[in-house]
Order: sequence, then C-alpha cells, then structure tokens
Amino acid sequence: MFNKIIKRAQKTSAKLGFNENSGNGYQFFEVVVKHASRAATNNSEPQILSPRVEPPPPDPNVIELLPPLRDVAVSERPNLFLKKIQLCCFLCDFSDTFKCAYEKEIKRQTLYELFDIIQSDSFKFSKHQEELVRMIAVNIFRCLPPALHESSATETVDPEDDDRYLDPSWPHLQIVYEILLRYIVSTETDIKTSKRYIDHIFVLKLLDLFESEDQREREYLKTILHRIYGKFMVHRPFIRKAINNIFYRFIFETQRHNGIAELLEILGSIINGFALPMKEEHKLFLIRALVPLHKPKSISSYHQQLSYCVIQFVEKDNRLADPVIRGLLKYWPVTNCQKEVLFLGELEEVLEVTQAAEFQRRMVSLFRQIGRCINSPHFQVAEKALYLWNNEHIISLVAQNRSVILPVIFEALEKNMKSHWNKSVHGLTANVRKMLQEMDAELFEECENQYLEKEARDRESEERRELTWKRLEAVAAQAVRDDMVLVN
Repeated sequence: MFNKIIKRAQKTSAKLGFNENSGNGYQFFEVVVKHASRAATNNSEPQILSPRVEPPPPDPNVIELLPPLRDVAVSERPNLFLKKIQLCCFLCDFSDTFKCAYEKEIKRQTLYELFDIIQSDSFKFSKHQEELVRMIAVNIFRCLPPALHESSATETVDPEDDDRYLDPSWPHLQIVYEILLRYIVSTETDIKTSKRYIDHIFVLKLLDLFESEDQREREYLKTILHRIYGKFMVHRPFIRKAINNIFYRFIFETQRHNGIAELLEILGSIINGFALPMKEEHKLFLIRALVPLHKPKSISSYHQQLSYCVIQFVEKDNRLADPVIRGLLKYWPVTNCQKEVLFLGELEEVLEVTQAAEFQRRMVSLFRQIGRCINSPHFQVAEKALYLWNNEHIISLVAQNRSVILPVIFEALEKNMKSHWNKSVHGLTANVRKMLQEMDAELFEECENQYLEKEARDRESEERRELTWKRLEAVAAQAVRDDMVLVN
C-alpha cells in the first residue's frame, strides 16, 4: 500500500512544476497538461518545469491534518506554519456538498487556526508574508460564476431578494478574507515589506472581485480595500484611478456591475478626508465620473451612496453646486418616475448646501424642470417637487430671487389648481401658491394678470385655429360637390 502511494506521488510530481512570478511578488503553480488531441511525435517529449527548492504543496488527492502550532516545539513552528499555509492552497470543489467533505473540514480548521494565530499575535509571521499573501491570492482570486442577468431575463437583482446568489465556497472564503483583513491591520505587518506583495496587481484583482453577486463577499472587499487605502499611502492615487476606470466602463459600456454601491461607500469616506483647497483631479472626478453615474437605469441600487458622495463635494466647495445641478438637469429622467423621485430628493440635499451665487446661475432652468415635475401626472413626483417648499433654506433662496422664479413657476401652479387629479397634490399646490402670494402680493398679482392675459391669447389663438379649420372643411366640401356636378 505504501509503495502505491509513493508511485502515485511520483506520477503527480512529474506533471507539476513551480515557477516564481518575479513581476508582482506572487508565486503561482504552472501545470503541464497532456491532451489526447495533442499527441506528441516520436522525437518530442513533454516539457516539465524544474521544481523550486521549496517544500511542495500537499498532494491534491491526499490532505493531512497537521498538529496545532502550540503543540510543537518553538524551533519547529516556522516550518509547521509554512506547511499549514501550503495545505490551505489546496482548493476544494464545492459544486458537490458531499465531495471531499473530510478535506474541506481539515482546510477549514487550518484556516481558522491561521486566522487565530494572526489575530492573537502568538507567532511572528513577518518572515512568511510572501507565502501567506500567495495562499490568500490562490483562494480568493478565481473566476466568478456567470451573472444572474446572463443566465436569465432579469437585468438587476433586488438586494432584499431572498433568492440572491450565495457562494457555496463561502465557509472557506470568509475565513480567508478574515485572515487578509487581520494581516493588513496587524502591527506585525511592515508596510515597506508588505507593499511588495499587496501591490497594484493585487489591488486590481481585488477590485475585479467587486463583480461578485454574493453581497457578503462585497462587504468584506469593501472593508479590506478601505483598510488598504488607509494603510498603504503609496497605493492611494492608483486605487482612485482604478475605481474611476470601473465607473467609466459601467457608465459608457456595460451598465452592469454588482459592486458600484460598495465602491461609492468607500469613496464617501475618502472624499470626506480630502484636504482643502480641493485638487483639480478630485473636481474632475466629480464631473466626469460621479455626475454621469446618474445616467444608468440601475441607479436605484446605489443612489444613496452616490448622493452622499456628491453632497460631500458640494459641502467642501460650494462652487461645485453649479456643475452638479447642471449635471442633474442633463441626466434628468423623462419616463422613469421612480428615478425622478430620487433626483428630486438629491436636488433638495444639494440646494440645502448651495449658496446664493451658484443658485442664481441655474435657477431659471432649474425651476422650469421643477415646474414640469409639479405638473407630473404621477402623484409621487408632483408631491416630491412641492415638498421642496418645506425646506427653509430653499424658501430663503426663492424669496431672494422671487422676481425671476415666480414668473417661471406660476403657470405650473395654476395648471395644478385647475386640473390635477390627485387631492393631496391639489392641497400642496394651494399651500405653495398661498406662500408665494404672502411673500410678495404685488408680484403675485402681476404674475396672475400675465397668466390671465396669456390664457386669453391662447383662447383667441385656439378660436382662430378652429375657425380656419372650419373654413378649410367648407372649401373642401364645396370642391367635392363641384366635382360631383361635373361628373354628372
């Protein structure tokens, strides 16, 4: 029996070789596979990579339970720690729950022991950072399964849906993510050393995992990326640029991504820490990335985080209110009422931190759009637009510029009073109308007279149009009769 195991190990080692990828500091296993369709010629032999001078990883078919680190002599602990890391590089097949159940349990226990070692600082692992990060990379960097919208007719997944995707390998992945998180925040982790392994390639692969449909994984990724951004200052510009590129691809190409909300949540805390005066690079990020994020149809899944980021920018620099309002008006939805309600809510928050100078630049086009929302047949849109007058700061801005705003908004209010079907909207319109009348009775009367004159002109124009059509009908009828006489 022992000889059979030795022969099997020799056959396996003949197929496997190990090569160090010196470009990014990680080591990956390279496998030479013999395909039946690629039969070698008589003179050719399969190329086998030379093995590294390092203990090989555990046999994929045989995995053994190693003793706890605390139960061996201190001199043997470094070697045992490396063996445990190599054991955790063994990837289990979770497509079948009952397949390799023993190996899965051994790996889970070993991962948990590694997590406990790193968390408790009971073992100085600083000399084994490269192997530890390689083990983490082997486990988390993988091909994600096809997205739900690729295998069904649905385009977006409701985060509250009970049928959302759950990764079957999560019992192992969760512990690996915990190990990575504890490694990053550990006092044992030296930045100068660890930045060779937590490098740009590692960060990019980490960002790619935000496409995962498992919300639990995205939450861990969010926390880990935020910790990396805080600890590795050298990576900060690169991380911001990489997130930028993800947003650009989402906005202008795919309009499908599962991790936009989590990425925006990270950016919210990053923006909060921007120093003043704000760099031009950060302003361009707002204008070129955050504002166009209002365009995709799936905005409801990340609007709360997006709105927070935008408000952070405007609070730090009031002059940015102008491009933000201009962008909202540019991407204002035409047929999507729920999206309109979101825009109105964000607009109210932006106006709360907008100063008079920036408000005056956009108030005409802004209140024309608000007027269209007031007249919306969808009662939620109309109500949300009328609720703007409950905000004291917005009322003060309107009062300062009432000579311009009241003529723009007056017609929309009068139309609602005459013809809107919803009683609640009708009542809110009456309240806003009364407020404006009390604000400036003379201007209100002037606007009312202008509106009545316009209504009279419109009625006269309509009467002339109807009269013209009647004349045309009479001429056409006479021509038909004349044709009938000539035929007879």
